[in-house]
Order: sequence, then C-alpha cells, then structure tokens
Amino acid sequence: MKTISAQNLDFKELNRQVKASTEDVCINDCYGQRFVGSALKGKKITINGTPGNALGAYLDGGVIEVNGNVQDAVGDTMNCGKIIVHGNAGDALGYAMRGGGIYVRGNSGYRTGIHMKEYKDRKPVIVIGGKVGSFLGEYLAGGIIVVLGLDTEDVPVGNFTGTGMHGGIILIRTNKELVGLPSQVMAELASAKDLEAINPYITEFAGYFGMKAQSFSKDKFYILKPNAKNPYKQLYTAN
Repeated sequence: MKTISAQNLDFKELNRQVKASTEDVCINDCYGQRFVGSALKGKKITINGTPGNALGAYLDGGVIEVNGNVQDAVGDTMNCGKIIVHGNAGDALGYAMRGGGIYVRGNSGYRTGIHMKEYKDRKPVIVIGGKVGSFLGEYLAGGIIVVLGLDTEDVPVGNFTGTGMHGGIILIRTNKELVGLPSQVMAELASAKDLEAINPYITEFAGYFGMKAQSFSKDKFYILKPNAKNPYKQLYTAN
C-alpha cells in the first residue's frame, strides 16, 4: 500500500499521485482536498482526515474508506463501488448515484440521495446510521435508502422526505409516527419481506462499523414508496 501525506498538497497534486499509484493508497492529513478518488476503479483508498467536496465522484468500482467526516456531494453520480464513512456526511450525499453503496456511521445533511436512479442490475444503496436532514430522496427514481436512526429518539429524517419521488424505496427505522410527508409518497410499516430484502445491506453496514445487525435489523421500520397516483412520474417516464 502506498502512503501519501496530503498536508502540503493541493487537490490537483493529491489526485495526480492517487491516480498514478498502481497499488492501494492510504492518505494521511487530508483536510479539504476535493475530488479525491474521482472515477476510481480497481483500487482502495483509505483516508485519515476530512476530505473536501465531491469525494468519489463518478466512482467506477473502487473502494474509499474515510476515518473521519466527509463534506458535500460525496459519491456524486457514482456508477459502482463502495464509500464507507466512519463519521458524518455533508449535504447532497450520493447525488444522482447510479450504482454501488455508500455507508455512513453517523449523520448526513440535506438532500441525501436525491435523483438516485437504477438500471437493470445496477441498484444504488445508501445506509445512514444516524439521522438525515430535509429533502431526503428528493426526486428519487430508483435504488434503496435506509436510515437507521441510531443514537436518536426522534424521527431521524427532516422535512419534505421523498418530495417528487417516483421510484425506489426509503426505509426509516423509528418508533415515532411519520407525519407531514408529501403527496408523492406512501408510507406503511415494513413487512418481513421488505426487511429481508434490505438485510444484506444492514449486515454490511454493521460489519463495517463493528456492530451486530441483529440488534436493530428486526426493529420497527417504515417503508416509503412512490404514490401510484404520483403526478411526478409522468414527467420522467413514458408510461
């Protein structure tokens, strides 16, 4: 594994060194450099610090693990691969992602998972361990978003969850009743079949962060789906 200190490097030079490496990379002292791991494939990057915006943008099969927090637009339009964050994430996490998985131990900001989409066997997945800000899954077209709400007794999502949603599903672990959802969304208690479908992702999340999936995978979840009468669907599909 190649080790790089980012302490005195701007984002262009840091990314040049990462892309030039023929082996996995460990980046130390990373604070604010943008676009780290963009379009990465065939390698793993381990980051100690807080990378800047657009970490893993257009990720194409690589793996990025961050021992710290991340900023905005992580995984922007990623195709496949994994991003694992041991802290919190900023806004627009997973914007327009088309495949792969993002796993965040802590909280995420506003507009998490907006414009996510799927095609054939490409199904993007975001699992948030804590809570998220408003506009979760805005204009969601496909994929899976799971919010576990660990370490909070409140509803772990903000306002306007699923606004404009016309595909995909959102699962929220909470004992509180979900209120104030937009008309494009239908919410109901998740069935055993629903939970079975997401169990592999919860198990994967638990494995990354040293937890036991059984401790929360059978708790009360709500599942949010597009309303069958959703007027937004006709704006994006031919049917």
